[in-house]
Amino acid sequence: MSEPFSVRVTVRGYETDVLGHVNQSVYLNYAEHARWSMLHATGISQAKMLAKGVGPVALETTIRFRRELLAGDDADVTCAFEWDGGKTFRIEQTIRKMDGTVAAEVTALVGMLDLKNRKLLADPQDCFKELATDASLFGL
Repeated sequence: MSEPFSVRVTVRGYETDVLGHVNQSVYLNYAEHARWSMLHATGISQAKMLAKGVGPVALETTIRFRRELLAGDDADVTCAFEWDGGKTFRIEQTIRKMDGTVAAEVTALVGMLDLKNRKLLADPQDCFKELATDASLFGL
């Protein structure tokens, strides 16, 4: 299996809380940034999804905090899609400091929504294959 998609982020001072480390909600922003960066790398844009009448919907997200991130820290945020063949799929993400220490792990249960009918698509894999110019990052 190839390495998961990864994007680097730098912690900005305003993202920290009174304790001096990254506010818990910011981890979700980092994860979302990596997801959209990965979609763009495969050739998928928000405009392309809207034109097809579909969009991703997060159904559940879990964050496991491991080590703190501080202002000025750089971290790599990975993104890997895991398919089970149903209407939903998982996105597994790791936020890793430059020394290799895992700062957080994010798992999201996601589906692809038909925006007109407001229902999950039966096979989101087919939708991603159709939208992407390179679906290999999805493991497809």
